[in-house]
Amino acid sequence: MTSLPHTTPAAPVPQKLRRPRVWAWPLAIVLSFPIGGYIANLIVGPIDSVGVALAGGLIAGAVIGAAQWLALRRLMPWLWIAATSIGMAAGLSLGAALVDYGIGRLDLIVMGAVNGVVVGGLQSVVLRRKRIWGAAWWAVANPPAWALAWLVSSYVISANIDERFTNFGASGCLLFALLTGLLLELLFRRTEAETRRP
Repeated sequence: MTSLPHTTPAAPVPQKLRRPRVWAWPLAIVLSFPIGGYIANLIVGPIDSVGVALAGGLIAGAVIGAAQWLALRRLMPWLWIAATSIGMAAGLSLGAALVDYGIGRLDLIVMGAVNGVVVGGLQSVVLRRKRIWGAAWWAVANPPAWALAWLVSSYVISANIDERFTNFGASGCLLFALLTGLLLELLFRRTEAETRRP
């Protein structure tokens, strides 16, 4: 009986990180948040109970997650959409209940921060699975980004704030797109640098 020669498997060759185009993420944010929120508002109405918050969060989150995934599809699996939709459903339900479905400025900031904790946390799991450097920073940065976006929107949509939307509007999107877009670019650049190291 002859023994087969032992061969060690070849080390995986690091693949070049295919970063999204610079305009893709901001465009996804600016389009998806108002559209997702509007669709959710049409289907389930104002966020004034746990059931409505769950349904509204799932709907808006699916639209937002799909748009974000389209921007990041070179890097992220479709799981990003599920993480965003489930995250928004859970985050909105928790956040809105925590502030007793209030619509004061502080209520919106707290609700946004809670939503950011859950959405950012689940999305960071997807980033970590794809071995994106510093995925934990995504979880840390999302709560203040969501809170600040709601703060900005609270000054702009004050006339119809009683419609109790699922998420902030176009005005808050600009700030959110800038903050999260810069962070994503940093994470992708660092990941790229790490994969080039011998």
